[in-house]
Parts: sequence; structure tokens; C-alpha cells
Amino acid sequence: MGEFRKLEDLIVYQKLCQLHIEISGISHRWPAEEKFELGAQIRRSSNSAAAQLAEKYDDRHIRNKIEGINRSRGEAAESVHHLFMAHLKRYETLETYESYRLRYQECIRMLNGMERTLGKQLPEAARRWPAVQEQPGDYSAVGFPDPSSTEP
Repeated sequence: MGEFRKLEDLIVYQKLCQLHIEISGISHRWPAEEKFELGAQIRRSSNSAAAQLAEKYDDRHIRNKIEGINRSRGEAAESVHHLFMAHLKRYETLETYESYRLRYQECIRMLNGMERTLGKQLPEAARRWPAVQEQPGDYSAVGFPDPSSTEP
């Protein structure tokens, strides 16, 4: 039996927390009319990406842990969407959007690995999906907007 790891020791959790801190900072620079719109939405989703992982981390049921990972992944993707909208509205540069998009994709890849690892603990018949081999760095099917194909 492995040693119990604290949530704070998980690299993906650390990365998601750091992303939230940074996203909070940049969103406060946006126009005042976005305070309760895009700014509030991105601060909520970026915080929720880490919070969803935290909420289910100590759960005793594998399926619940996987659900927390799925929700975390969804919140991370939502944060990327809000950043893309900030780019389209010219609040953030293409370079800023792209750098955060890549960092969130790294977290999503790490969450995918956690889900696969936990899924192996379930009986084969209880698994929701067949095993999928993910190619590192291949995000063409993830659904994130390609910044080079859009003009703000």
C-alpha cells in the first residue's frame, strides 16, 4: 500500500492553484464593465478547476474521485474559453492567451493521467469507456480554439 499523499503535494493541483492566482491578477486589469461578467467568470472557473479536484480528493469511492477529476478538467477548459474571449475582446494578447492555453492543456493532460490510473482500479465491467491512448502534445481534437485561425 502506497503512502498517502496530501492534496497540496499533487503537481497538477499546484499548477491549477498557480494558474488561478495569475488569472485573478490579469482579469482585474480588464475594463470595469467586465468586473461581474467575463472577469468574474474566469476567476470562478480557474478557482473551481483546483477546487473540484480538492473536493473529491479524499473521497473513499473511486468513481467520485474520477468525477472530481472530470469536473476539474471541465473548469480548466472553461477557463481557456474565457481567456479566448478576453483575447477576442482585445483585453489580452495572442501570446498571453496561447501561453495560458498551453499551461491549462498540460494540466488537462495530467488530469487525464489521473483518471486513467484511477479507472484501472475499477473492475473492467464498471469502467465507463474503453482505454484510450492519448498522444502527448496532440490536442487537435481537444476543442481548444486555434489562435492562429482567428483574428480579434
